[in-house]
Amino acid sequence: MNDKFLFTEPPALITRRRGLFALGAIAATGLAQSALAKGVNSGDATILNAALALEFQAIAAYQVGAESKLLEKPVLDLALQFQGHHKAHASALTVAIEQSGGVAVESKTIADYAFPVDQLKSQADVLRFAAGLEKAAASAYVNSLANLRQKNLIKGAAAILGDETMHWAVLLNALGENPVPAPFIS
Repeated sequence: MNDKFLFTEPPALITRRRGLFALGAIAATGLAQSALAKGVNSGDATILNAALALEFQAIAAYQVGAESKLLEKPVLDLALQFQGHHKAHASALTVAIEQSGGVAVESKTIADYAFPVDQLKSQADVLRFAAGLEKAAASAYVNSLANLRQKNLIKGAAAILGDETMHWAVLLNALGENPVPAPFIS
């Protein structure tokens, strides 16, 4: 499948606010590319390992947010709920990788991710960073769907994709931004 749905927005000035969102997206994209480039396993297992690496990154990012003391109680609860979702995704992906004959990647330490902790000064900063990671993860799942060969894995990845997009929308809404800013995820 080589169809390309490329919807681009006009260039925008990078503000501090957009910068934190971009940092989250860049971190997640780089992690996915790194996992794919290593060729840990072949075929579907390689793609799933890239997704697993993103899930581990999200788990760590939500831990940083939870420990930052910047999140107020209802938002902290939401962050921990989303972290729980990512733990469930990681568990399901690990099983799928092993069933596909692959070896699951290991999680890294929080320090290994080199999150921009010094730039997280408020609850909004943490939410914006998390939103960037969630959007990047959703985009990675969109891109993985066309490359997975096994139907059950496509279905599983699509189910996780749905959750990632819901996380992104909820985080944007919590920031007072449009929770569905575009008709397509790219």
